Amino acid sequence: FWDFLILFFCLPVVIFNEITKKRLLGDVSCRIVPFMEVSSLGVTTFSLCALGIDRFHAATSPQASARPIEQCQSIIAKLAVIWVGSMTLSVPEILLWQLVQDTSPVSGVVTEYCTMKPSSNLPESVYSLVLTYQNARMWWYFGCYFCLPILFTVSCQLVTRRISSTEKKTECRGTKHSQCESHLNCTIIGLTIIYGLCTTPENVCNIVVAYMSPDMSKQTLDLLNLINQFFLFFKCSVTPILLLCLCRPLGQAFMDCCCCCCEGCSPDTASSEGSADSKLKTEMSSSIFFDKPRESPPPLLALGTPC
Repeated sequence: FWDFLILFFCLPVVIFNEITKKRLLGDVSCRIVPFMEVSSLGVTTFSLCALGIDRFHAATSPQASARPIEQCQSIIAKLAVIWVGSMTLSVPEILLWQLVQDTSPVSGVVTEYCTMKPSSNLPESVYSLVLTYQNARMWWYFGCYFCLPILFTVSCQLVTRRISSTEKKTECRGTKHSQCESHLNCTIIGLTIIYGLCTTPENVCNIVVAYMSPDMSKQTLDLLNLINQFFLFFKCSVTPILLLCLCRPLGQAFMDCCCCCCEGCSPDTASSEGSADSKLKTEMSSSIFFDKPRESPPPLLALGTPC
């Protein structure tokens, strides 16, 4: 959902600015776009950490069939912590950026662009904090939004594989369940690889700009910033597709919803039985977040239900 927000709001603003040299929504977009982009990095980072912890708990659980299904309130609480924490850490971006107008020496056209320059109207204490954040922004990016998710995911995967290889739990974990856990681990690894590849150019550019910015022209800096933003948009576009392709239960549920919306709800018995059967298969499969094993499937009811 956050990736959708990035593509829906930030991408049109950036494209409009590159075409017209005017900033859509003015100073508001200069502050909101960086805030949403940094929040997106935080959401992805903490989500990968949460998924790594869940996979570790799944591997170290003494009895997979005894794991309770997590309640919806608990899942919403975890998502709220991830979202609120990410947006809280991104609040300095709102105070750091501001809109600046400049006249091109070649064409004489007035262009608008965003620059990292805290407003002098801020209170002195807040102004000093924003300046401190600006000075430490490069290494904060690199440590929290790049090293943390990659190292955390790799560590959880290594520990999980170590435990799975040393402890033989053939009586508790069947072949199908082991394949499902392996498939979910591959999903998390794939998401981490995509995230690492898409955030590497931005971290490299930040380090280069921090130490070589006096020797670089404004056009070069703007080009590097544009490349970093489009790598972020590429990540936001690829991540949902990768998740739907690798996570079979989620992908199947998505396809069922799309087919239901396109074809409509037919009242015949065959379609209702097919829908019930696909729903049963989806419920019996493991989700991307939590395992939902069941010892015996519930009986199928020949009742016509909408989708």
